[in-house]
Amino acid sequence: MRKKADLPTKTCAGCGLPFAWRKKWERDWPSVRYCSERCRRGRSGPS
Repeated sequence: MRKKADLPTKTCAGCGLPFAWRKKWERDWPSVRYCSERCRRGRSGPS
């Protein structure tokens, strides 16, 4: 098992905050742009 600090991170295109890799994103991690469904629906950009 990996430590959370060792997981890859990205910056959310919706809110601008960093988020870490999740198991459910394992197959499509390169295409993940948003940290949550709420940010994906909003798409207003960082505030």
